[in-house]
Order: sequence, then structure tokens, then C-alpha cells
Amino acid sequence: MKQPDATPRAPEGAAASEPGSLSRTEARLRLASTGPNRLPDNAPPPWRAALGQLWAPVPWMLEGAIVLQVALGQFPEAALVAVLLVFNAALGLFQQSRAHATLVALRSGLALTASVRRDGAWLKVPAVDVVPGDTVKLSLGAVVPADARLTAGGVLLDQSMLTGESVPIEAGPGVQTYAGALVRRGEAVAVVTSTGERTRFGRSAALIRDAHVVSSQQQAVLRVVSSLALFNGTVIVGMVLYAWHVDMAWVAIVPLVLTAVLASIPVALPATFTLAAALGARALARRGVLPTRLSAVDEAASMDILCVDKTGTLTLDALSVSTVFALPGFDEAQVLALGALASAEGGLDLVDAAVCKAAAAPPPVGPQASATRRTTFTPFDPATKMSQATFEATGGVPHRAIKGAPSTLFALVAPSAGASAAAAALEGRGLRVLAVASGAGHALELAGFIALSDPPRPDAADLVTQLRRLGVRTLMVTGDAPLTAATVARAVGLEGGLCPPGPIPATLMPESYGVFAGVLPEDKYRLVQALQKSGHIVGMCGDGANDAPALRQAQIGIAVSTATDVAKSAAGMVLTGPGLAGILAAIQEGRISFQRIQTYTLNSMTSKILQVTLLTLCLLVTGEAILTPLLMVIIMVTGDFLGMALTTDNVEPTPTPNAWRIGRLALAGVIIGLCSMAFCAVVLAFGSYRLGYDIDRLRTLAFVAIVFVKQATTYTNRERRSLWSSRPSRWLVASSAADIAIASTLAFAGIAMPALPIWLVAATLCSALGFAFVLDAVKVPLFRRLGIR
Repeated sequence: MKQPDATPRAPEGAAASEPGSLSRTEARLRLASTGPNRLPDNAPPPWRAALGQLWAPVPWMLEGAIVLQVALGQFPEAALVAVLLVFNAALGLFQQSRAHATLVALRSGLALTASVRRDGAWLKVPAVDVVPGDTVKLSLGAVVPADARLTAGGVLLDQSMLTGESVPIEAGPGVQTYAGALVRRGEAVAVVTSTGERTRFGRSAALIRDAHVVSSQQQAVLRVVSSLALFNGTVIVGMVLYAWHVDMAWVAIVPLVLTAVLASIPVALPATFTLAAALGARALARRGVLPTRLSAVDEAASMDILCVDKTGTLTLDALSVSTVFALPGFDEAQVLALGALASAEGGLDLVDAAVCKAAAAPPPVGPQASATRRTTFTPFDPATKMSQATFEATGGVPHRAIKGAPSTLFALVAPSAGASAAAAALEGRGLRVLAVASGAGHALELAGFIALSDPPRPDAADLVTQLRRLGVRTLMVTGDAPLTAATVARAVGLEGGLCPPGPIPATLMPESYGVFAGVLPEDKYRLVQALQKSGHIVGMCGDGANDAPALRQAQIGIAVSTATDVAKSAAGMVLTGPGLAGILAAIQEGRISFQRIQTYTLNSMTSKILQVTLLTLCLLVTGEAILTPLLMVIIMVTGDFLGMALTTDNVEPTPTPNAWRIGRLALAGVIIGLCSMAFCAVVLAFGSYRLGYDIDRLRTLAFVAIVFVKQATTYTNRERRSLWSSRPSRWLVASSAADIAIASTLAFAGIAMPALPIWLVAATLCSALGFAFVLDAVKVPLFRRLGIR
């Protein structure tokens, strides 16, 4: 990028109007008062961030399991849980680091040096030393170092990464510009109004730093843990009180309590959630979507609102000529040719580049000429709002070609009501309209109009339609003008009206509006917050730094493949290929992942209810604990192995957004868990009353019954319809086989427990298989009644 010279030349005509410069002393005083012109780095020390990941309800649960297993002497199992704890903490640290990475990327877009006037002389200084009141020079290729107001000269400013405007703006005296804007043409002088975090860039950085939303997955984990803790904790306290009431020895109460606590802790719950999201992320990567936060995979399943930026997301972010209107005496090709003559070559000006591209093979330029050799050219001047060229017409007669704002050219030609109406009609369609005139000397004649637009992506309309079918409402959120935004919205099929200008309300119903135009980065951020406060799971799709705060705040931020580094680092997902099909892939894979996690959660609830209630029932009947801590640890290990295999299961995504309904899942878990407990009670009654087993062999039988009935509940819970409606995954079947083989071998071989005859182990397995069909008859109407899908 070209940097200003150490002693830059003042723009023409600017000397008389240049404001006075600061002295070096005054600049140092202001720098001490306002601070350096940079974004603060408030990232916590790594050790504090690491400790924070270990101090929360779910880590407490895992830490408690480690302590209990060490107390029982189960050091390998304790080490396994410790690995899960460290893995979850590392994942949390990675997610936290994304916000810091966004700020780093944001800072990289700021200027490194600036040309300022100090003590009456132009100097090149580090951009961090710029202070409010400084006079700065803005030259071609430079990055605006701070928010500033132009006082002299004229420049073409590209502020798209800050404001979302699809077209660079012409800026002259009195125009406000912002830190990070790029000077594409011209030269100007400006006075700095804000620096550092007080700039618009800085406010965006503050929003990114502060943006935070608890994912629905995190909320689900906490609610599952709290529900299990409340139910199982109450039961355990009741067991202890009963044991104390019947004068059970403390040497027997302690193992009972440890067994009950181990039975109630879903040790693999966080790891299973992470594994399911990781597998979903892997599937998405194959479909052209790169998740940068695993939680975004799950959020895609629940997303019911998608806020979409216009420029570069719904549109191609490439100006093109969409309409050419020729007035009598000219045709469209001649209007384009005249416009190209009055356009700069080289492609730096996007408007001129679009006109030249449309007129790549110009015919004769008008009825007066057959040659198009340009002799002089005057580039666009913000003061006059036009550019012009002279060319030789037939016979060597010099003619002028002028291109500019319709209002400017209307003052140079004879009045025409038809021309004014044509220009107004084009502007009413949200197009950027240029007027073109030609003639010899001052005898100019209006040739017609060239209308430009940023066309929608070819797949944008189909995306909106498919999102609507999936139950996701699409809202356009853009910094562009309302008329332009409304035009694009109609083209892509967005529903809903245009939100009137003004502050974004604290709460907002999405059906109220479909288009939010003229919004600033903080407005996008507040819009996402307002929708979240209304109870919606919000996605945000964008491509620029102006979208970064909203991308960070949304439950699922999506950056398109052409997005800036700032947007990509703030987003939870990045589309790696062209087009928007990746959004649909994210929703589909997210809903698949959600179904797998929901099944595991229901299985976990069922299992914990089964184990704790069976312990309680057997304590009341026999006066002893039916399971030892060692048996409970084996059940945990084999059960978690099977449960985690559910993250690979074959499932169908739902046609509408998913939502965590923990209360309904808990109720289903209680009912299915109690049914499973009844099965185990029948098996134990058979072993006690028919076979006359003592308490030790009954414990082995209880172990076998619990392991086998978990197989039954796993296959009934995995399918919302009848259990034979879909085929389980190979990993799930293999895990089932391994689980059954391990439990059976331990039971009839008498390893870590008294041995059982092989026929009894086989009979218990067959009984569990038959119980699965009985339980399925209960489950189908239960799920239908509770709305579990």
C-alpha cells in the first residue's frame, strides 16, 4: 500500500483553507490525556483464563468424579475423567481466544503511519501518536488513521468494511470519515475528531470484546446437570437418612453413598456434546463450511432467525451496469461509449470500471462522430460531481463527453421533463444513476442514463426460499440506503417491510420487518441482541468488519468466503466455497448433531434415574446396597462407551428448528427410567425368590440387568418413531456388541464379581430384548404427547 511522503504536497486549492497545526508540545499533552490511537488489548492472562475454565458447574461435576474415584482407588478411571476435564477446558480456552483473535485482526486494518501537520510542517508519524485536533493528509492508497472531518480537497473513500456501503463515496470539505477507510482517489486535508477506542472502529472493537451469548448447548448441559442433581441429590439424602434410621453401620453407608453419587454423575456428558459437535464440524468441512467454534454446529440446529448483510453476502459486491436508458437521437451503445470516454481507466474507480466494462467494444459515439480518440480527460471532481473528456469527431471537430450526477448535468443542458422522469424512475428502483451528455463546446445534449447496481448472488433467492421451508426467517441488515436495500430484498424474495430509521428497540419481533437499512455496526449488534431477548436463536451472515460485532454476538455467526479476516475471526463458521449453499449445509448438519445429542441426553437421564431408583428400592427391600462402587464404575465405563457411540448414529434432520426442552426430556427420562428399574426389579426378584441367590450374586445379577436394559433403552430412545424405523450406525452396533461381550464375560467368568451361570446371563439378555419392544410401545405415544422429535 502506498504511504504518504514524509513531506507531502498540499492539494491544489487547499492552502488557503488549511487549519492551523498543533505544536509538538500540545500533541504530547493531548496524547497523554487521550491515550494512544490504538485499540486496547484487554485479554486476560493465560493462567487466569485457564483457571476460569475449571471453575464452573460442569467442571465441578468432573472434578467431583475424579475425587471420588481416587478415594475408591480407581486411579485409571480417575485419569480418564481428568483427560475429559482437560479436553473440555482446552476447548473452552480455544473458543475464548477467538474474540481476542478478532480484535487482533481488527487492529491489522488500521493505519501504521500518518501524515500530520505539526509546528507548521508536514511530518510522517506513527498512527498511534495521532491525537484529536491533528491536521492529517489523506492521499491515494492511504488508510485513514482516525475519525476525521475533511476541511479541504476531495477524495474517493472506500468505507465498505466499516459502514457496509457497497460503493465508495466522494468526500469533500465537511464530510466525516472514519479510521480504517481506504483512500482510492484524490487527496484531502482533514482534522482528527476521535482516536483509539472512541473512533467508530474502536466502538466496533469494544462491541466485539463485550459480545457474549450463552449457547443453547451450554444452557442445556447446565439444566441437565441441575435436573439430575436435584432429583438424585434428593434421593441420595433420603437413602442416607433411611440407612441411618435403620442403624446401618457407617462402614456400609459410605460405599452406598459413593455408589449413589457415581451413579448420578453423567461424567461423559460434556465430552459427548463436544464429540457430536466435532463430528458435525468434520461433516461440514467436507461440504465447504469451516466451523471455528464447535458450539456453532449445535446452534445451527436451533436457529430460527438469520440476519444477512446485503453487500457481498446477498449480492456479489461487484458494481455492474444494469440498465442503459437512451434519449431520442442516441441508442444504448452510444450512451455507454460516451460514458466510457468520460471514465478513468485502470479500474481504481469501481463506477468507472463498471462503465468501461459494459462498453468494452464501443460503436461510434454519436450522430456527430465516427471516431473515439480521446484527446483530454478530467477525472471525477467531488466539487462539480462530474468527469469529462474531449474527443475528435468526424472531420476533426472536438466534442465533449460528460458523465456525472443527473442534477449536475440537468443544469448544463436544455430542460426535459421526460429526462427528469426517466432518471427518477431509475433511482426509484434503488439504482445508482449517472447522466451522460455530449456536444461541441457548450452546446451539450443529454444522451441518456447509465444505471448501476450490485446484483444479487445467483443463489440468494433460492437460499431465502429454502430457509423459509426450513422454518428460518431471513432478515436483511445493511448499512446501504433504504431504497437500494428494498430493491435487493424484492429481488431475492425477502418478506416483511422496511424498518423505519431510528434506534433499534430493546425487544423486537422478527415478523415486524424484513429489511433494516442504513444501520451502523452497533445497530447490527443491538438488533441481534434484541432478537435474542425476544427468545430467538439468531444467526448472522456477513463479510465485513462492520459485521464483526454482530457476528460475535449471534449464536451462529457465518462469514462468506470473500469476507475480511476480521469477519472470519469473529464468526462461528466460515463458508470456504463460493455461494451460500453452505448455510443450508450448516442447518442440516446442525440438526443431525442436535438429534444425536438429544438422544444421548435422554439416555443419560434414563440411565441415572434407573440406577439411583434401583439402589433406593433394593436398600428398602434388602437393607443393603445392591451395587458396589467397583461395579458402578464398570457400569459407568461401559455405559459411557455405548452412549458416546450415539454421536455417530444415523438420524434424520427435522424439518423445523430444534429447541432444547429439558423439562420434557427429564419427564420422559423419569418414565423410561422407572420402567427400566421395574425390569431390573423383576430380574432381581427372580434371582432372589426363584434361585435363592445371596446378596453377592444378586449384585452380579443387578450389574448384568442394568447393562442389558441400557441396551434396550438406547435403541428405543434413538428413534422417535418405532425402534425398527431406521438402521443404527455401524459404530453403535459395534459398541453394543462390545458392551454386551464385556459384561457377559465378567459375569459368567466371575471377574471382579461372583460368577453367574451362562444360561442366566443369556436369559437376561433375551429378556432385555423382549423388554425393548414393550418399552417401545410406551415410548411412541409418550414422545408424541411430549412433543419430542
